[in-house]
Amino acid sequence: MKVAGRAMVVGAMVCAVIGVMTLTSFWGNEKVSAAQKQAGAGQSVDPANPSDELVDGPYRVDPNWPRPLATLFPEEKGWTWGAVQGIFAQNPERIFVVMRGELPDVTTIKPKFAELENEFGMPVHLQVPGVGMYPRNASVGPYASPGEASEDYMGVDGKDYRWKHIITVYDSEGNVKEAWTQWDSLFKPDNPNVLSQGRVHKILISPYDPEKRVWAIDDGHMVIRVFSNDGKKLLQTIGTLNTTTERNAKMTGNTGRPSYIQKTGPPSETFGRQTDIAWLPDGTFFVTDGYEETRVVKFDKTGKFLMAWGERGENGKEMRPNYFNTVHGIAIDNQRRIYINDRGNRRIQIFDENGKFLNQWYLGDGPTATYHIYMTADQHLWASDGHGNFKFYKFDLTGKLLYTWGTMTPGAGGLWGTHQFSVDQDGNLYTAEVWGGRPQKFVPRKDIDPAMLVGQPVRAAWTK
Repeated sequence: MKVAGRAMVVGAMVCAVIGVMTLTSFWGNEKVSAAQKQAGAGQSVDPANPSDELVDGPYRVDPNWPRPLATLFPEEKGWTWGAVQGIFAQNPERIFVVMRGELPDVTTIKPKFAELENEFGMPVHLQVPGVGMYPRNASVGPYASPGEASEDYMGVDGKDYRWKHIITVYDSEGNVKEAWTQWDSLFKPDNPNVLSQGRVHKILISPYDPEKRVWAIDDGHMVIRVFSNDGKKLLQTIGTLNTTTERNAKMTGNTGRPSYIQKTGPPSETFGRQTDIAWLPDGTFFVTDGYEETRVVKFDKTGKFLMAWGERGENGKEMRPNYFNTVHGIAIDNQRRIYINDRGNRRIQIFDENGKFLNQWYLGDGPTATYHIYMTADQHLWASDGHGNFKFYKFDLTGKLLYTWGTMTPGAGGLWGTHQFSVDQDGNLYTAEVWGGRPQKFVPRKDIDPAMLVGQPVRAAWTK
């Protein structure tokens, strides 16, 4: 018994020493705040208020950015943001915002009560909009912003929406610097009552392009348009207008039925509603293709087709490598590995630059819907969940989830359909809410652990 007792004491002492060594190893060589140590791995605490529930995570949302649309454009009185598809921060004084036109302002809409019936014929009275709810979905529905694939769109131009201010550039105070209204008609859906034929899906600048050309992805028209940085010139159009691949015209990977676009061309010259772009240092770029097609397309720096890979999978169930459904995002690490957001199958697939499958991360069962993925210069992958968990996620490059934050709320700082996000040189985070219908700016909290913030992107050929 005495021997056993001594063994227990020695064991406890060893465990204690190991515990101390473990904590020392975990915290000792990293500059981590006391608040972060208190919170534990994967969580953050505001040093100024350790009880703060951090609705907006390690940031504080700027409720005055950008200024109201009717203030920026007085002629737009009564109108506000439509579905905000994309956002890109060139620098703190030049933030690109793209949206699918304007919608009537519902900020102070007067509620009404509707009488409905349930399946048993019982009357049900509901307040519209509901208390504490978003007043509408800006992206989906018969009267939402035009440009989303739909057979029952009922919006009338000038009454239910205005196709204006598709690409606009703002400064750090939320003022308009540039309104690229000269290109509004270029992106306008050809027939918004029937199908998605026109819109800007995302907007980007290559980190390796000293000219800082602006790439606007028009998945509705099946083309990518490249503009001069000041927006005065349309420099290049990649793809063929309103033309898709032969296999996509027969059967899409998203809807499981033929594409609305029936005109076809060579797969080297056409897309199937492409969604995102990422570049290599030499200017080679990759396009995720896309909402309907089920492939990744590789081009040289001039836009010449090099190769493509990917097959149509079993939507929502696919686990085979190289099969896709809703190929919605792309990022590249410093080892030239290609990370593909296979949104329909809730996973990230990883390839080399020639399409060889390397690995995959399964993001779990449930309603996850990853909208945008983003590689930081310090080699972490961040993702935004659009209509499942409404959060931001930070992964290391083994696929381990390190950190998450975000809450769905109509109040400033909430997230509902974060379709694209971007970070400026000051660390400010900008988000485009396609469902919530607003762009937002998040400013890092003072003394917050930098590891909790969405990191800087690679900026190789330009810094401002």
